[in-house]
Amino acid sequence: MLSNSLVELDRAHLVHPVASYRGHEKAGVRVLRSGQGARVTDASGHEMVDGFAGLWCVNAGYGQNSIVEAATRQMQELPYATGYFSLGSEPAIRLAAELAERAPGDLNHVYFTLGGSDAVDSTIRFIRYYYHCLGKPEKDQFISVANGYHGSSTVGAGLTALPLFHAGFGLPFDWQHKIPSHYSYRNPVGTDPQAIIDASVGALRAKVAELGAERVAAFYVEPIQGSGGVLVPPDGWVKAMRDTCRELDILFIADEVITGFGRTGPLFACTTEDVVPDLMTTAKGLTSGYVPMGAVFLSDKVYNTIADGAGAAAIGHGYTYSAHPVSAAVGLECLRLYENGLLDNGARAGQRLMAGLHALADHPLVGEVRGRGMLAAIELVTDKANKTPLPASSEPARRIFDRAWDNGLVIRAFANGILGYAPPLCCTDDDIDRIVDCTRTTLDQTLEDPDVRAAIKG
Repeated sequence: MLSNSLVELDRAHLVHPVASYRGHEKAGVRVLRSGQGARVTDASGHEMVDGFAGLWCVNAGYGQNSIVEAATRQMQELPYATGYFSLGSEPAIRLAAELAERAPGDLNHVYFTLGGSDAVDSTIRFIRYYYHCLGKPEKDQFISVANGYHGSSTVGAGLTALPLFHAGFGLPFDWQHKIPSHYSYRNPVGTDPQAIIDASVGALRAKVAELGAERVAAFYVEPIQGSGGVLVPPDGWVKAMRDTCRELDILFIADEVITGFGRTGPLFACTTEDVVPDLMTTAKGLTSGYVPMGAVFLSDKVYNTIADGAGAAAIGHGYTYSAHPVSAAVGLECLRLYENGLLDNGARAGQRLMAGLHALADHPLVGEVRGRGMLAAIELVTDKANKTPLPASSEPARRIFDRAWDNGLVIRAFANGILGYAPPLCCTDDDIDRIVDCTRTTLDQTLEDPDVRAAIKG
């Protein structure tokens, strides 16, 4: 059993990410003790299916001994090697080569980071340097999409378009701009795919015209918006936005921190529409969350412009732990596992997951089921015709998470009543069926919530 002393130590000293500090202190920590496959067990012995793969990241699942062995071997042989001074390590060099071989188009150059947030920050630095090399330093305005998430670092959080990450931080900066999301369930133009695509293209063109094409540097998108509520764009949306950027002479950045490494089916989601970004960010599934690592992929055009522009001068961007050999060794083993069965299993499991969640569409609270592969969401409403969200008084983020946890399921419960799913790619049929069954039970319990009942009647 979990000792009270551990709870008190956490309450007194550990600062948790994206949390109400006082709320967490009051509730106390839930400690996870172990994991195997798609299941995790807490300190009290309660076992759950991890329907969210940690934080969208444990794509390979828990307890993959070959990953642990790869890390152990590397730690014994060479636990650290800097990338400064033209030094390096074999795992990092091989991982960069393997990733470049599999990346879309000419994304042949890989810069390693510690995770997704600093990968996004790195793209901003690379892009600014790129335009300075071209003699166009005035191209310093960046555009992203409402409901998008691009990390919580100081600069990346400004590209993120979720108010929680701006409030109290003086964000976004005045050079960071947004266009409306493709959010099809709540789009003012309706649900017609082409109308949504046309509206987004028009919004991008209008924003560029407002700022001045000579000022706009780059446009950031997630192939599927994750933290904004798992918002899936219409087929053809990503390609249309990429083509528009090319026409307007704007760099197109694909943020695949969540969608990369089999989460939506293929290794990289943008390949679904044969889109080749100018830069691409990844993290999470890169090492399946076992160790920290992210990556920025640079196209030949961007890399060569920076390299030629700098000439013999050093380019002043780097991290102590960039291209860390242990993380790279883990990344190589994760890649091997993905291509030796996990991607195929994830595709099969994803079909079962989507079918199971769609079977819940007739539940009184289900407004929409959406997703692709092993990335899905259910949006809850109290009135399907009017798409009325769950009332704030029902505290969806806390109460729904608690119910699911007690029922044996870990999910992401958003404050607006959206349930997010991103299970490990190793899920068995039993794991997927348990996710669906626990969701059904959780929905039934939520329907009986007094605040939800009052909203339905009111």
